[in-house]
Amino acid sequence: MKSRLASLFYENAQKTPDKLAIWCDGKTATYKEMADLVSRYSNLLLSQGAVYGDYIAIPMNNSIESVALFFSAADLGICVVPLNPSLPLEAVKSAMQAGDIKHVIARSSFFSDCAKSGGLDIPGFAICLDKEYEDTVPFSKINEMSTNRPETDFDVKGDESLILTMTSGSTGNPKPIDISQDNKYERSMAHIRVYNITKEDSILAATPLYHSLAERLVILPLILGATSILLPRFTPAIWLKCVEEQKPTFTIAVSAQLAQILELLKKPDAPTITSFRSIVSSSALLEASVKYELIDLLKCEFHEMYGASEVSTVTDICFQTSQDKQKSVGKPFDEAQIKILRDESESDFDTECKPYEIGEIAVKSKLQCKGYYKQESMMQAAMFGDYFRTGDLGYLDEDGYLYFSGRKKELIITGAINVYPHDIDVVIGQLPEIEECAAFSYPDERLGEVVALAIVPKEDHEINLRAIKTYCARNLADFQQPHKIFVVDKLPKNTMGKLQRMSILNYVREAGLDQ
Repeated sequence: MKSRLASLFYENAQKTPDKLAIWCDGKTATYKEMADLVSRYSNLLLSQGAVYGDYIAIPMNNSIESVALFFSAADLGICVVPLNPSLPLEAVKSAMQAGDIKHVIARSSFFSDCAKSGGLDIPGFAICLDKEYEDTVPFSKINEMSTNRPETDFDVKGDESLILTMTSGSTGNPKPIDISQDNKYERSMAHIRVYNITKEDSILAATPLYHSLAERLVILPLILGATSILLPRFTPAIWLKCVEEQKPTFTIAVSAQLAQILELLKKPDAPTITSFRSIVSSSALLEASVKYELIDLLKCEFHEMYGASEVSTVTDICFQTSQDKQKSVGKPFDEAQIKILRDESESDFDTECKPYEIGEIAVKSKLQCKGYYKQESMMQAAMFGDYFRTGDLGYLDEDGYLYFSGRKKELIITGAINVYPHDIDVVIGQLPEIEECAAFSYPDERLGEVVALAIVPKEDHEINLRAIKTYCARNLADFQQPHKIFVVDKLPKNTMGKLQRMSILNYVREAGLDQ
């Protein structure tokens, strides 16, 4: 049996060989050209000794070749381990060790850095993407390979690991999320159904390919027969120029990206964007003001979703059709069920919260990953029966709509009272002089911890701390009042633009602000 994902892609290449399959950074490939590239890549891997079940690490940049690798791996029953190329070398090596890496595909700078720090200990081959490098195979060798889809003597059943997505950053032990080929297929099909995606759509991916969101957004169009538009990297200006020229019709975008894009769209010389049929905001809650302005400017279906890499997308809401649920992140996909779990220390008789009671969001989903690779105990610890404990806090209303309240580990407990930092962010973020803000936990000898606040002022605006404190006193409850306020130049965020609330205290201390 041939690989399901690769076979669907090759079928589309036969049906519409001249159709645009993918655009990235000014380069394009038709379905025929992409099929030739996938076949050449598969034959290159086989020629170097790759076999069914191997794990290949790649510090991954957004490119047409990277997308081809996913389909080659699917066809051969190989697992790709995409890594963040900006991570420190030790973190990359740690991730490679966690993923049982046999082969590596990387740029010469990576191999050079490895050589300076004792070399790279892998049992298989190394392919250098950008030039000839000692003891590596030059990627240019791909041009010598056949464009025929290789025949193999093994069956790809679909339950094999296709992608290991690493969840940790430069610190801590990596958690490799093990996603099978069937899982990627089912996740794609669920999104095609929910968002009414067809082969006529052009689907924009604007996040790094070492994250599951972008992986979904490039695999989905190519198994459907649609067009993939892959941004090489994200800036608001690059995004806007790409949208203006390539005219995508659908995207799932990170909320932090949308907030930056809005600022450009509001400028007098901004282009009018009319191509989108539907946009979905993901990864973090979108501020209400940003949401409403984008709806007004883009004039398309506007959705928000909630999910996690382990369980894929869990809920969705279309704001134009759910006018009375604007603060919600929606109702569950057909594949998912949600429970809100009460802290075990708070109750001996009932672990499930009532409507509107905040607790930990737990998800049972047909789209759940295989687990954490070779870390079964860690996955078991994250489960509540058949439900995955997300580490997020939220509540359900009487109609089954989910409301997100923040990360469990970010909860501030001051004087035995639970304080949800997101609630504070929303209130203080309404001040006109504030670009963005974040409440966070600050250690306190008497109360254990208290609320602190980091504020990024808007350009050419000054922050009056006395006025901020007065505003807080009038608009926040006593237990929500910030005991300390820090004015910072930026908030710590990850590569997806997601706030790293747990890093704020170290950030202000390293900046010398906590004196």
